[in-house]
This record gives sequence, structure tokens and C-alpha cells, in this order.
Amino acid sequence: MINSFSITLAIKNDGGNGIVETYLNFMLIRFGLIAAVLVVVALLVIAVALVLKRRGRLDQARRYADPAARAALRAATRRMTGGRGQGGGRG
Repeated sequence: MINSFSITLAIKNDGGNGIVETYLNFMLIRFGLIAAVLVVVALLVIAVALVLKRRGRLDQARRYADPAARAALRAATRRMTGGRGQGGGRG
């Protein structure tokens, strides 16, 4: 893993061999790939929602997914607060 010290070292010791340029190109490509994947996922979610709405099953899918969404939200809250959740202590 590259840390800030090694990046600083690479900038100072860049004798025209393009280490910094290569690193920045890699980071730009990585950012582009992540952004592209997020766009594709968003488009897929919208397409699925439209298909469900046209077939009249959006409310049914929403009722089915609601408990999973609530559980995911609780898990994310626990992770963000470091496990200091609300009540319901088990041990």
C-alpha cells in the first residue's frame, strides 16, 4: 500500500521516469471505473423500479424489501456508532 510518505518520496525523487505520472494515471482510471460502476448500478435500479411499476408490483416489492432495508440501516448505524446502539442489550 502506498502511503503519503512514499508519495512524497516519489515526488522528490522523480528523476523524469514518471512514477508520479503513472500513479496519478492509475488513480484517475480507478476513479473513472468506480464512477462508471455506480452509474450502471443506478441505471439498473431505475430500470427495475420502472418495470415493477409498469407491472403493478412496485408496492409488493417495497413491502418485501422494507425489512431488509431497515436491517441494513440498523447495521450501518451500529457500525457508525461503534456498536453503541439503542436499548435491547443482550449481555
